[in-house]
Amino acid sequence: MLMATGAGPRVAFLPSKLQNWQKLLWTLLNNSDMLKENPQITEEQQYEKIFTEIYENSVDASKAVAEEIADLIRARKSEGKPVILGLATGSTPTRMYDELIRIHREEGLSFENVITFNLDEYYPMDPEALQSYVRFMNENLFDHIDIKPENIHIPDGTLSREKVFDFCMNYEKKIKSLGGLDIQILGIGRTGHIGFNEPGSKRDSRTRLITLDRLTRLDAAGDFFGEENVPRRAITMGVSTILQAKRIILMAWGEAKAPIVRVAVEGEVTEQVPSSFLQTHPNSVFILDDAAASELTRFRTPWLVGPCDWTPALMRAAVVWLCKKVDKPVLKLTDEHYNEYGLGELVTEHGPAYNINIRVFNMLQHTITGWPGGKPNADDSQRPERAEPFPKRALIFSPHPDDDVISMGGTLLRLVDQGHEVHVAYQTSGNIAVYDEYALQFADFVSDFSSAFELAQKDAVSLYENMRSHIQNKKQGDIDSPELRRLKGLIRQNEAKAAARYCKITDEHINFMNLPFYETGRVKKKPLGEEDIQITVDLLRKIKPHQVYAAGDLADPHGTHRVCLNAVMEALRICKDDDWAKDCYVWFYRGAWAEWDVDRADMAVPISPEELIRKRQAIFRHRSQKDGPVFQGSDSREFWERAEDRNRATAQAYDDLGLAEYEAMELFVRWHF
Repeated sequence: MLMATGAGPRVAFLPSKLQNWQKLLWTLLNNSDMLKENPQITEEQQYEKIFTEIYENSVDASKAVAEEIADLIRARKSEGKPVILGLATGSTPTRMYDELIRIHREEGLSFENVITFNLDEYYPMDPEALQSYVRFMNENLFDHIDIKPENIHIPDGTLSREKVFDFCMNYEKKIKSLGGLDIQILGIGRTGHIGFNEPGSKRDSRTRLITLDRLTRLDAAGDFFGEENVPRRAITMGVSTILQAKRIILMAWGEAKAPIVRVAVEGEVTEQVPSSFLQTHPNSVFILDDAAASELTRFRTPWLVGPCDWTPALMRAAVVWLCKKVDKPVLKLTDEHYNEYGLGELVTEHGPAYNINIRVFNMLQHTITGWPGGKPNADDSQRPERAEPFPKRALIFSPHPDDDVISMGGTLLRLVDQGHEVHVAYQTSGNIAVYDEYALQFADFVSDFSSAFELAQKDAVSLYENMRSHIQNKKQGDIDSPELRRLKGLIRQNEAKAAARYCKITDEHINFMNLPFYETGRVKKKPLGEEDIQITVDLLRKIKPHQVYAAGDLADPHGTHRVCLNAVMEALRICKDDDWAKDCYVWFYRGAWAEWDVDRADMAVPISPEELIRKRQAIFRHRSQKDGPVFQGSDSREFWERAEDRNRATAQAYDDLGLAEYEAMELFVRWHF
């Protein structure tokens, strides 16, 4: 999905503004016989039980949703009627809100006839807290439009426990008294929750106080600077409340959402996946970007839904999938295996099985190289990297100060060991990922150091006392002071230096970009700006690399990887006509959260047992990220453990396919810019 091009809906089951009876017809006719009779429904969509519109990116998708809302507001205004909107929070709808604000400012859209009801709120929660959904809605929408304050309804996180039930009942009555929600906007959690209706929520559930699932709390830990600070409960609209909306639009972006999107769209209706209840609604739609749609059957395994154009990439994907299904290496697959698992067409067009097996085996074999920078004086016709020039200048972009060694530390070490000129560029400071106590240790050391050597003691002590006072008086989730953020940034910067030096990268080749978009002191960052891109362009033109490595980890739960990747991609597009760029290969690696699938990899770099130990030692230089980092996510393993387990699992996957057996491997996908 990363290579998709074009704008607008990539695939749309049916136009998003069909009348209800037409959408109900889809639900009733979703079987193979009726598919043949309805030209709007194609065979490839037979596994999907709900309408799906797929866009190349979340920006285009968000604009489409905003335009639909704007059209409804205009139509109702012309009729002298209000619009009742159900709104969501989180990162998913923010671009949609941005577009609504733009339409208001530039096209004169008025929200005076709009009444809103938000899905949920943490409990307890002060409305002025950073994590409050009241504050979120004000900052992201309400403060920028002409909506009447009395028309805004958000669950109250300040109520005493005994008042919550009555509040929830009145919330339901208000919605019903206005004729119900015209449009309900939803996101989807990794548990499949909608609103805060966690697994186990009943279809007939109403607005209520609910206990949050641990995975939901882990996903929210970044916003609260630690899982221990996340409230355990929330007030949420119920499933029944949501399903009574006249139209439901669920939006989902990114690869992290792809697995649960597939379950909600293609799976059975079940209380364990509350979003699956949307299958029963006659006027609901999933709005997805390419990445969030990537696990749907028609994209992941298109051979199961109809005839395919058997490109080499699709052939490789199908054969790797078949190997997993039958638990056989590539060269042991037979015609019977292909036919039994729906790949008879592949055998008919390109068979017999032996020919397909040999072809795919060679494809996989040619991805493996112990020379990620190219092997000098060697035939490179079957290698992923060219032999010349040698040595190469390699520029590794690292979104956070430790992603380089965590994600591709083995390859980095090989590039250095094999004589290439390796540069590392740390794109952000990573300062929000340092615990206060850890920062205070360093501030304490600086104070004691200054005292011991009588170096500007007065200023050092004053700065230390200010930081200490700030930490002691901070409320849960407060933003760090600028001085404390700078200290935390310096901690991570010096850890990155230590790791790079351990890998024998010289100081003049270590670059700290400190991209401005990151420096908010909060998990929520600013949009990528021209300054971020220009800083990246300047570095590229200074180094003129033969190789660029960048984090292609779109499943990053914090979004920083995605923004950093966009900065690199935009900068490379600007530089594409530079002489150096015409001979530059761009390789995407994955972060601590996931690895490329074997069938998508263009380069696989083996890592020996000794190199794996060296990689671990480089990761250990990032001491602030050991022993339970701030942003650990739902995986309790430390970053070095995740990296080693992932690298070993990748090597095992190649071994299972019948290729050479290695201790560990790192995978890369090439981007042709």
